[in-house]
Amino acid sequence: MTNLDTLLPSLEGIETITEPNQVAKLSQDYHSFSPVLVPKLAGKVGDIVVRPANEAEVIKVAAICAAQRIPITVRGAGTGNYGQCVPLHGGVILDTTKLQEILWVKPGVARVEAGVKLAALDKKAREIGWEMRMAPSTYRTATIGGFVAGGSGGIGSIQYGLLGDRGNLLGLRVVTLEEAPRIIELRGDDVQKVNHAWGLNGIITEVEIPLGPAYPWAEVIVTFDDFITAAKFGQSLANADGMMKKLVTIFASPIPQYFPPLQPYIPAGTHPAFLILAEPSLELLPGLVEQYGGKITYQKPAKEAGKGLNLAEFTWNHTTLHARNVDTAITYLQSMFPADQSLQLVADLYHYFGDEVMIHLEFIRVNGAVVPAALQLVRYSTEERLNEIIRYHEAKGVFIANPHTYIIEDGGRKVIDPEQLKFKEIVDPYGLMNPGKSKVLEGIGDRGQGTGDRQR
Repeated sequence: MTNLDTLLPSLEGIETITEPNQVAKLSQDYHSFSPVLVPKLAGKVGDIVVRPANEAEVIKVAAICAAQRIPITVRGAGTGNYGQCVPLHGGVILDTTKLQEILWVKPGVARVEAGVKLAALDKKAREIGWEMRMAPSTYRTATIGGFVAGGSGGIGSIQYGLLGDRGNLLGLRVVTLEEAPRIIELRGDDVQKVNHAWGLNGIITEVEIPLGPAYPWAEVIVTFDDFITAAKFGQSLANADGMMKKLVTIFASPIPQYFPPLQPYIPAGTHPAFLILAEPSLELLPGLVEQYGGKITYQKPAKEAGKGLNLAEFTWNHTTLHARNVDTAITYLQSMFPADQSLQLVADLYHYFGDEVMIHLEFIRVNGAVVPAALQLVRYSTEERLNEIIRYHEAKGVFIANPHTYIIEDGGRKVIDPEQLKFKEIVDPYGLMNPGKSKVLEGIGDRGQGTGDRQR
């Protein structure tokens, strides 16, 4: 338990929150999507929330926490799903949402503070004809620092791949958690020392990312009577390199029942594709739809962007959110299919599980090839059955990024990048950053107790 009587005076001039309900709220994320994580993370809260307004205040907080050996958990908007920003050992919640300055936007590149919302950056970039390459479905509220620390891809990944792919992240500015904190600028491949590290490897204060050309994007719904045909259509469209795409999402019925606003466009029992295409590519769409026996039921031109329904906010993990708004017994999985047999595996799993595991595909680019990833909706019964479903997928060669664990190695990572481990020793010598989230790091560092000496 952090001694607030000792801590608060040293934080004078920096916004702090100690009201218990507010602290508890800001200690959570959307791990409630997982019925396995909810009981495991119940009651895990910080002792205080600190909201620095600039990098100088971040450095001050880091120095205080290092000197007093106080665990620190960095938080963006809390839109993650795995308990990344839930503090397992109390301490300080460092809320970065006041770091909101867009430092500069130039053709093809932008640099911003970590708390900038993705939607705000995208809007600014579009003023000069550019846009973010990719963003999660939570882009309206998610911060760029949180996306780097805990995200991996999203809307736009069909064109640009994943955030961790070379060239999708140009630079990071990081504050170390030492008694005399340093500022480290990472560039090129060195950004991977911090990318997707769940806030274990320093406090991100600035991010530099490449931008893509801004297109006039149209939104389209196409429905099919057969799910496998819909999936084949999705793969064919995804492979059409001459057609500019931002989103190709395929849903198996009955998932559309969880989208009440879209019911008029999705006849009962049909399997829809949600598409975001550049308007110049729309001319080629009807022929492809006809080839696969589909029907275009909804189309929104680019000039209406920002008005009415937004298809992107029914895709990726917003699908799970909408489903759980109707049925809280729904949970989900995250899967990747091997490129050489992806659609055959999708068909096998669709027929094997039926409505117990409802298939939701997001086409993304991986190593130069477009493949379907899945965020299946699962009708949860027991943890044992959920694990059986996971093992069945893995036995078929499907990679599962397990969203039902807060341990990095047990989720999608399996092992932590050795370069990230080396960098953590440099930037977090006392093991104070988000402790408890990695098997390999358990026992390394004093976790806020003892001398703070580290084995090397």
